[in-house]
Amino acid sequence: MQLQDRIVIVTGGAAGIGGAISRVLVRRGAKVVAVDIDAKAGAELGSELGTDVAFVQGDVGLQETADLAVRTAVERFGGLTGLVNNAHASRQAPFVELTQQMWDLSFTTGFVATRNFMLAAHPHMVGSGGSIVNFGSGAVLVGQPTQATYVSAKEAIRGLSRVVANEWAKDDIRVNVVCPMAMTAGVKAWSESAPELYRESLSKVPLGRFGDSETDVAPIVAFLLSDDAKYMTGQTLMADGGANKLY
Repeated sequence: MQLQDRIVIVTGGAAGIGGAISRVLVRRGAKVVAVDIDAKAGAELGSELGTDVAFVQGDVGLQETADLAVRTAVERFGGLTGLVNNAHASRQAPFVELTQQMWDLSFTTGFVATRNFMLAAHPHMVGSGGSIVNFGSGAVLVGQPTQATYVSAKEAIRGLSRVVANEWAKDDIRVNVVCPMAMTAGVKAWSESAPELYRESLSKVPLGRFGDSETDVAPIVAFLLSDDAKYMTGQTLMADGGANKLY
């Protein structure tokens, strides 16, 4: 199996894109520590996937949650070889209407959480041939209106990922970024609250649809976690149906 003997932490791993990633990783042979604030979703995931998944309830913005997730991986499964920083909460509003609370929410659950989980994971991943997958967003390339806090945090994550990919290469740890465009519950809500922006975004996708979390996005994450991607680090992969291109 592609991910046999891999032990991976997935933040926001009980539902949405994170839940889809957890399911696909387990199917491909990995053991998963799913970190999520939603206890109900975590319990449902555990019932579905059994002993191959351990659930940690907690706020990803807290260092103690990152430490607990790493400790769970080591104690429950015997180590840690992968980390997927998927969780990120944000609120949308025009730039001049954004409050400090909105900025804090996006950076704490996005950038700070990514930093904290990477720091907590590093000592256990050194020399493992391990892989970290952080989440960016195509919204940063187009400057999507009302998403200033979100895209600012996402671009900070992408910049951090490139630096750490260079620094941790000597430790045999790869760091890459995925920018997905998937039909999540959040995107569905956005399509209903801002239908014109949604239709405009959809019109720019050459493949003509928003991706499916489980069949379109999760397999790309699984690839980056596997030995098939062992010569890739510091890269950004666009899982967005061709909507945005990096040059």
